[in-house]
Amino acid sequence: MLKAKTNLQRGRSSGLVAAFAAATAVMSVAGATVAHAQGLPLIRDTEIEDLLSDYARPIFSVAGLGDGRVSIRIVRSSSFNAFVLDGRNVFMHTGALQQADTPNQVIGVIAHEAGHITGGHMAALRNRIRRDQTRILLMRILGIGAAIATGNAAASVAGDQLILRSLLAERRSQESAADQAALDFLRRTRQSGRGMLETFERFARQEFDTNQDPFVRSHPIAARRIATLRRTVVSSPHFKRRDPPQLQLRHDLMRAKLTGYLESPAVTFNRYPRRDNSLPARYARVIGSFFRGGRQGLNASISGVNALIAEKPRNPHFQELRGDLLMRAGRAVDAIPSLRRALALKPKAPLIKVQLGSALLQLNVRSKVNEAVRLLRSALAVDVNPRAYGLLATAFYRQGKPALANAATAQASFVGGNLKRAKQFAQRAKPALKRGSVWWVRMDDILNTKS
Repeated sequence: MLKAKTNLQRGRSSGLVAAFAAATAVMSVAGATVAHAQGLPLIRDTEIEDLLSDYARPIFSVAGLGDGRVSIRIVRSSSFNAFVLDGRNVFMHTGALQQADTPNQVIGVIAHEAGHITGGHMAALRNRIRRDQTRILLMRILGIGAAIATGNAAASVAGDQLILRSLLAERRSQESAADQAALDFLRRTRQSGRGMLETFERFARQEFDTNQDPFVRSHPIAARRIATLRRTVVSSPHFKRRDPPQLQLRHDLMRAKLTGYLESPAVTFNRYPRRDNSLPARYARVIGSFFRGGRQGLNASISGVNALIAEKPRNPHFQELRGDLLMRAGRAVDAIPSLRRALALKPKAPLIKVQLGSALLQLNVRSKVNEAVRLLRSALAVDVNPRAYGLLATAFYRQGKPALANAATAQASFVGGNLKRAKQFAQRAKPALKRGSVWWVRMDDILNTKS
């Protein structure tokens, strides 16, 4: 679990971890850093990312997007939405994850977004924007809902009306194409389209402005869209297929975790009252108890997570949670055994390695600093993470390696979307690095990157 780089509600982030970055030009950065370039409030969490990966894997496979080509990024936003900005990332709002009752509903959303990627819709939209020489319209389109929501274009200004209407017509066509592609992906993976249908029925209930001009919409009118979807979904031989109970439990645990970390304790305990003794409810209350504050809150949360661990001793995320809560309480020494156990249970998890590395650095003991460096390097080998680079910079400074510390700081800033700061530290680091070395090449790349 990572720490926040900026404040979340009541100063909280991780297990769930927010990483805000400075905004840059729209779609100027590709790949893992695209979210940072957009200034999106990303959340990182091993348990949730693994679950979403399991949801997406069959869909991406039949869509020809397998082998790690596409990642799912989690955006902190209470709205039910998802979107794509490029061909390598699907962005899912926490509101969609919290409001979706079943795995199948989330899987339907992922299938829809995969339809946008395979259809090349964002590339087509970018080309259109370039032709129209009005990039601000892209922000309007995305603000309306670049994925599955049913928004409108009321914010457009008069001078842009003709271009905007044409763009929206193109977007509506793309949305319909993404729907059909999604249903094909679901059919080929033998999954029901019920969840996708339920999602759009949700939008229909929220569509109050019945007199809205249908030509000033970024998405097809809900009633027409639902009618088309229902015919195909109900006729599928997989329509009545339900999510496996174990997958549903993981889904419910995800929702509980999001509630505990992102909502106030009052909301958490209202949503998961003490009379509910289910595993997800107890999970949420453990987190909610901690954020009530004080010694009583800490003791209740640690007691609760210990009970979860006793019940599910091989669940790495309960161990990780215990470590996270102890670190938040300023007890890094006590957190380390839990984080080591979590990593032993899930040895390839880069985010757990980063959290353990962070705990070890707090001890400021040379042997622990060296171990932290090994953990952080291992994590960064598979997961580009600005926080990991930042921690690595701290570790390098403590090892007496200022050039590498400056280089790691530059890399952290670059991945985080702050190119100006990245160049400043790269300029400091490069002269002291061996020419042609990995770090020297990285600094050279940063210095040659156009803003």
